[in-house]
Amino acid sequence: MSRISGKNMRFNLGDLKINAQKFTLSITDNSAVSKTNGVPDGWVDGDVEASGEMELTTSQFNLLSKAAKNAGAWRNLPAFDAMGYGKTDKDELKVEMFGIKIKISDLLDVDANGGSALVHKIPFDITSPDFIHINGVPYLRDDETEDLVQ
Repeated sequence: MSRISGKNMRFNLGDLKINAQKFTLSITDNSAVSKTNGVPDGWVDGDVEASGEMELTTSQFNLLSKAAKNAGAWRNLPAFDAMGYGKTDKDELKVEMFGIKIKISDLLDVDANGGSALVHKIPFDITSPDFIHINGVPYLRDDETEDLVQ
């Protein structure tokens, strides 16, 4: 019985289909326990944010580079939606990310000895109130985003 691994995951960045060497997405949820006299008595909502990083081989990086060229500059690339999807006979996972704004961190990390493909690191932040949906379920409640302009 096969399980989802990195080999099963596919990524769409806007209209681009990307094969990432590595793709991370982290959510920071600053909700916290509330206390009275040092004793837990419920919780309070906190702010949220999400960010991640893609590691792309040069051929995949060049797909993103074409989009940057069409936009006129890397920093001119608009925020876009993305999706990571994986499926096996046993499991399925769909993670939708809204309003990804990319940056470049490690443009070159060259080892003259060779032995592995050149990889480019592209960090990103989630900028949309739609935030993240996991298997079609939003991370944020409707009341948290209802008054935000999208």
